[in-house]
Amino acid sequence: MNTERIDLRLANEAWESLMTAHARLTAIFASESMWQEAAMREYDVLYTLAKGDGPMRLCEVQDGVLLSQPALSRMIDRLVARGLLHRETDPDDGRAVRISLTEEGARVQRETGRAHAKSVGRELGAALSPEEMRDLRALCGKLASRPERDS
Repeated sequence: MNTERIDLRLANEAWESLMTAHARLTAIFASESMWQEAAMREYDVLYTLAKGDGPMRLCEVQDGVLLSQPALSRMIDRLVARGLLHRETDPDDGRAVRISLTEEGARVQRETGRAHAKSVGRELGAALSPEEMRDLRALCGKLASRPERDS
């Protein structure tokens, strides 16, 4: 553990800055036209599944999105009904379900993802140098890789 005294004010200012930037960028991205076939939160689910190595259990998908388990289950039901996801029984555990992209879901994820990637590049590229983007990636990766603490 860091033995230096933690500057609580600085930590909270950094946190507020991170959250404000996230909210601002999310609002910009949400207002764009790429979300016609999949809303932003739906895209998060499609993207998480596209990053995975084959079908995923619900808990694995939940690790990649900012949704509660009940909200994610309802969204997956809607995406299955729309033909974007496939649900199957887990061959290793008959009580569990595995979820994967259908061909149509993969297409929507790719097309939406391309447009979204251009928007991310435009916004971050307008505000940060390549070195600053590398620093941001490293800092956020460091925060994300910290082990979870029990309450």
